[in-house]
Amino acid sequence: MLDSDIWYSFRHSPLTIGAAIVSLILVLAALFAPIVAPHDPFDPASISIMDSFYPPVWSADGQSGFLLGTDDQGRDVLSTILYGMRISLAVGFASVLLAMMLGVTLGLVAGYVGGVTDTIIMRIADVQLTFPAILTALLIDGVARALAGPQAYDEIVFGVLVLAIGLSFWVQYARTVRGSVLVEANKEYVLAARLIGLRPVTIMFRHVLPNVLGPVLVIATINLALAIITEATLSFLGVGVPSTQPSLGTLIRIGNDYLFSGEWWITIFPGITLAILALAVNLLGDWLRDALNPKLR
Repeated sequence: MLDSDIWYSFRHSPLTIGAAIVSLILVLAALFAPIVAPHDPFDPASISIMDSFYPPVWSADGQSGFLLGTDDQGRDVLSTILYGMRISLAVGFASVLLAMMLGVTLGLVAGYVGGVTDTIIMRIADVQLTFPAILTALLIDGVARALAGPQAYDEIVFGVLVLAIGLSFWVQYARTVRGSVLVEANKEYVLAARLIGLRPVTIMFRHVLPNVLGPVLVIATINLALAIITEATLSFLGVGVPSTQPSLGTLIRIGNDYLFSGEWWITIFPGITLAILALAVNLLGDWLRDALNPKLR
């Protein structure tokens, strides 16, 4: 019944259908970038500095081989966007998965066990909430950079970004799951599971967890857009992936250096792509929140 209600809500929301189509197109374009992209922007043999700063193809000096123009290194902007989305999406999905696993686990433990354990977990969450997510990510990134050194850091930068962003977003999951567990813990199916002698870990993950996943999925969808934007912000600030394999944020940072010299396309097109991707995912999250809310069905 719930599945049919959600499908009905989706089919009767043109805005949601449009957001889903746009999201699917962008994700598929990123996944199949080696096939879709007209050039390989990370292959030095196929890049010529003589092709740098070509404007989009519809401009007077545009070249037919570069639809959206080229950047300062002669790389095709369209191709760099497609490859850059792969990195942005990979960091976004991985960091959301990390935050969800950590937050859901801590929320289950805090809500089910209670007592001192609940107090410690929630006080840690309260402390982290006093710091903006971007500052937490910058702190973790800075510590990793100092410990690893500049050369080793480039090799582990992807994992550092996932860890930094993931540890910035776990609190929402923990607080939401804890509240749901407090409601579920006194219901008959949980009491029955206790009476037959099931272990607390089994009760939490096999019986309670499936009944609190609705809000978690909503948070995960919305946090995916936030994670992508956070990664872009970190890369724009120069603490993200290197310029040799840039994400959307790195492309925007590189293009920003040439924005006022007339080469606007280097930063505008990656910026538009990032905005469209984040907006589409956010719209899906808003729809999912309403669709899973029993008061709105």
